[in-house]
Amino acid sequence: MIKADKLTMHYGPVVALKNVSFEVRRGEVVGLLGPNGAGKSTAMKILTTYLYPTSGTAQVGGIDILKDPLAVRKIIGYLPEILPLYMDMEVRAYLDFVGRARGLTGSKLKQRTEIVLDECGLRPMYRKVIHELSKGFKQRTGLAQALIHDPDIIVLDEPTSGLDPHQIVEIRQLVRNLASTKTVILSTHILQEVEATADRIVIINRGQIVGEGTFDELRSRAKQHERTLVSVAGVRAEVERLLSGLEGAQKVQFVSEEEGFVTFIVKSRVGVPLFREVGRLAQAKSWVLRELSNKPLTLEETFLTLTEPKKRAASQDYSVSKGESAA
Repeated sequence: MIKADKLTMHYGPVVALKNVSFEVRRGEVVGLLGPNGAGKSTAMKILTTYLYPTSGTAQVGGIDILKDPLAVRKIIGYLPEILPLYMDMEVRAYLDFVGRARGLTGSKLKQRTEIVLDECGLRPMYRKVIHELSKGFKQRTGLAQALIHDPDIIVLDEPTSGLDPHQIVEIRQLVRNLASTKTVILSTHILQEVEATADRIVIINRGQIVGEGTFDELRSRAKQHERTLVSVAGVRAEVERLLSGLEGAQKVQFVSEEEGFVTFIVKSRVGVPLFREVGRLAQAKSWVLRELSNKPLTLEETFLTLTEPKKRAASQDYSVSKGESAA
């Protein structure tokens, strides 16, 4: 449904995007993830024909964004980061205005208005002036305007920005519900957001794609070693010495010590986890074992590794440095 092909965007001497290519398939929710200033919003504005790229192009619903931008706009619903709301209008008047601007009239306009009011949970606010709404309901109103014409493709730029935890959960659920009938691409710098909603992730940093795939695929790409977490009752120095003596152990990292239990991460070469070896050692030494598990990278560690490759070692020790059980 969306195919970006070598999108490049210059703002004078600043390169916001450089040869960005990715695809979003029908029925997918794809998260465009990256730090602030990475180029996410620029990519969104190009896909929605708000901006003309310096070079490259994209197809949205099979339509070239450069050759027929008006046709592209007809099949997408766009929620920009800065909400396109008229604060002095009532919700009902605003949706009527947007619907008519989208070419809806009569029974079709009424039908679509009723549908988006229910989909976005706006019916109690139908007669409210927009500036009186909470941040969450303003966000819902912005989403309703993106859906009013029943587009096949939804483009959401930072859809939960500035919302409280309850509102974030509500918007996430709305996005997941949309995915049953729509193709959705959303940009965010919030890791939990993309983890909770996206089927695939495109990580962009400094205007370039540094990773693309499912969470598991990205985690596999970012992984620098296997990590085995072990928590046993024992003397820290002795347990550390024995773990370090295991064949294949590259590094033993202390995590925590509490209530008589010491916790370590045993690192080994990728593809050679030491789960069984640590288990055998624990059995041989009759250790009281509280936990023994393989610990893959978290999304946060994966993101840090892919966006800052020079800090890979530090990013993969992130949880440990905080005194937590490394994930």
